[in-house]
Amino acid sequence: MNGLFWLLRPILPGRGPEPNMAKDDLPAEENPFEPRRNDALLGHEEAEKTILDAWNSKRMHHAWLLCGPKGVGKATLAYRMARFILSGGGENGGAGLFGDQNDGLYVDPEDPVARRIAGGGHGDLKVVERQYDDKKKRLQGEITVANVRTVGNFMSKTSAEGGWRIVIVDAADELNRNAANAILKVLEEPPANAMMILVAHHPGRLLPTIRSRCRRLNLGPLEDHQVVDLLGRYCPDMDLGARDALSGLAEGSIGRALQLHDVGGLELYTDLVNIIAALPNADVAAQHKFAERFSPADKDAAFATITELMHWWLARMIRFAATGQPPREVVDGELPAMQRMAAAQPLDQWLEVWEKINELMGATRGLHLDRKQALLNAFFMLEETMRT
Repeated sequence: MNGLFWLLRPILPGRGPEPNMAKDDLPAEENPFEPRRNDALLGHEEAEKTILDAWNSKRMHHAWLLCGPKGVGKATLAYRMARFILSGGGENGGAGLFGDQNDGLYVDPEDPVARRIAGGGHGDLKVVERQYDDKKKRLQGEITVANVRTVGNFMSKTSAEGGWRIVIVDAADELNRNAANAILKVLEEPPANAMMILVAHHPGRLLPTIRSRCRRLNLGPLEDHQVVDLLGRYCPDMDLGARDALSGLAEGSIGRALQLHDVGGLELYTDLVNIIAALPNADVAAQHKFAERFSPADKDAAFATITELMHWWLARMIRFAATGQPPREVVDGELPAMQRMAAAQPLDQWLEVWEKINELMGATRGLHLDRKQALLNAFFMLEETMRT
């Protein structure tokens, strides 16, 4: 029953299939939501206070590990820390003219330090991340040792501006083994006035020796209203109903909400629910029209999204069948569809179908199989299970 155990855990961004969505494939300078330029951070006031207290007590740790689901603001907090420290830790506007801490680690975006960090031109900040592959038009799959080879030398040098030197690793769980060992060597012998900030979506994947040398901060999912507020800031033309629905799909991750918005995820999800809600009386024409949308070669991101959304919907349905606790209805009609499906077959039958569909979609993406046929097969599996 390992599948059931997985399903009964809270479903958060970063668990299950992770789509290769469009914003993740953009070079940083083309991404409007890039954390180095983002001065908006909601929902993590306690984490900010912990960092600020450490700074004010003169007991700032040389390494911080920021953990939590993907897209909740970990990288945004990492750059917020860097701006605060490299601007003098409040002396130049970071926490108020007279040490007022009400603004936490906030630094005005027009501050010269903030502007240099946003432009990637601050001499005391080094960022380690997956590199963009111009030929393949996507990010590399991991951070290699070539990307971290200069970290030790950078941190041991004298600060270019007389303060701290900071390295941000985003994300540390994307380091390959050799790169992780190179980072560990630096953490074992930390230079004075040098700090490493590691972002981790899955901290369990890190070397235990890396985790043990960092001060860990856990960032949880955002509240729905916070995701709605941030969507209003980033996407001012989006109406409140769409923002509310996206917050339901995102489950506390503003990054996931923005990615879904970028590929039309809400529309895809609504159409998917309508098709499932019609089962077992399948609308074959609607199914074919829907599946045809993912056939073109340039629809990788859209297919990855619908794969994740189908996985997510079925997981929620199975959790509902197992616990009797109805999930939040993101779009009209999905809860009655879940109730009919849950009543049609016992739980173990739906677990088997869930696993088969996940295997089918994974093989389709990995082996570049016919996407339309894969989706039609998935709908057929659901229909046949309901009819049996």
